[in-house]
Amino acid sequence: MTDFIQGENRFQVILLPERLDDFIEADNAVRAVDAFVDHLDLSAHGFHAAQKVTGRPAYNPTTMLKLYIYAYLNRVQSSRRLEWEAQRNVELMWLTGRLAPDFKTIADFRKDNGEAIKSVCRRFVELCRQMALLDEAVVAIDGSKFKAVNTRDRNFTKGKIKRRREQIDESIARYLTELESADRKEGKSIQLKTERLQEKLKNLDEEMQRLDEIEKQIELSPDNQVSLTDPDARSMATSGRGSGMVAYNVQTAVDAKHHLIVAHEVTQDGHDRRQLYNLATQAKDAMKVDSLDVVADRGYFRGEEILACDETNITTYLPKPLTSGNRKKGMYTKQDFIYHVEEDEYECPAQQRLTRRTKTADKGLTIYKYWTSRCKSCPQREQCTTGKERRIGRWEHEACLEALEARLDNEPERMKVRRSTVEHPFGTLKCWMGYTHFSMKRLKNVSTEMSLHVLAYNLTRVLNIIGVRKLVEAI
Repeated sequence: MTDFIQGENRFQVILLPERLDDFIEADNAVRAVDAFVDHLDLSAHGFHAAQKVTGRPAYNPTTMLKLYIYAYLNRVQSSRRLEWEAQRNVELMWLTGRLAPDFKTIADFRKDNGEAIKSVCRRFVELCRQMALLDEAVVAIDGSKFKAVNTRDRNFTKGKIKRRREQIDESIARYLTELESADRKEGKSIQLKTERLQEKLKNLDEEMQRLDEIEKQIELSPDNQVSLTDPDARSMATSGRGSGMVAYNVQTAVDAKHHLIVAHEVTQDGHDRRQLYNLATQAKDAMKVDSLDVVADRGYFRGEEILACDETNITTYLPKPLTSGNRKKGMYTKQDFIYHVEEDEYECPAQQRLTRRTKTADKGLTIYKYWTSRCKSCPQREQCTTGKERRIGRWEHEACLEALEARLDNEPERMKVRRSTVEHPFGTLKCWMGYTHFSMKRLKNVSTEMSLHVLAYNLTRVLNIIGVRKLVEAI
């Protein structure tokens, strides 16, 4: 069979290139990694570079950082796998000068230089801004749940403890019934069954004691939740009804033009309601702009967050969630009432005016209450309220929320920008990270891991946009 392409004889003596550089093409991404790290002042970023007086010298932080950026660029997250790659991968040999640190040295570098790695990630965003890749002051913000190194069976809440105890009580009752039945019989097989049942009852008793200890830990936890494998991981609900995972909530702000991640943060909150202002200000600082347009989904809607954004020249676009159940009952909602600014009054569907009567405080917010005394004789009362009169509450800064709704009504296409901007980076990152997502434990280390992923993602995006040679020139 000679019709196929034939390979070379593996025993043939050949002359390899004299220089390792000949193996690396001019537009290889590894050259961009080398140029970027070589032009960093690592001591200013906070890397530990203490020289040893005695013993074997330490590895240069420049070498270790190059190793990690290349690793995450090529989806190699394990320190053991990275040790193997450094010994056999020609690109890594070129990048590190044929140095091959052991896996423990590699892992310790990532663990000990978390803040410095985050600083390098921010420096690359700054480089993107200097290259005019972030010239549009529009970002989309979103959050996604990333799995932690902690299964659901090793995460406990008060509800889980209660359900587990009920299951154990049922099992104990069943085993006791079987044991009582076995006591009335004789035989070697019955004796073995009795011993087996007694062993199971002993294990269940130990499990009950373990649950008692875990319940004590839950009482001491601020959020009444304990994770045994990764103590910082939290049980979070997902989009599926009744589903959830033990995870971290990763927040990102993504540039609308080139889909670069300009800001990110790993949080333990299972919801996004308190993240809008934090991410928006981080994005504004990273892009060095005076004003910023931010698009987000309804999960970020919170009056205080929107007001804080308005006060710092950040214009928000996000839909308001409709939490009232009156619409399903066929009754009027607050949206059916018209507010007249000059008179400071609400007009109801029956064309009656609701005037301001009282001022109350609700969770630290000042709320004004409006109502009218004509509700008793109103023919539409059953569609409006079940009480004596319909009362409308208005936050003292409600005007900023009304301005937000007006902006979104005039520019509904903003929400399409959000979906097409911020969703795909999450999909890409999760694909790179694999089914298990995070491979490290504790919030500090997980944040470092995410910074490396974000840096690799942004580097890949820039290489796809302008290419290796232009990026090296810019560096």
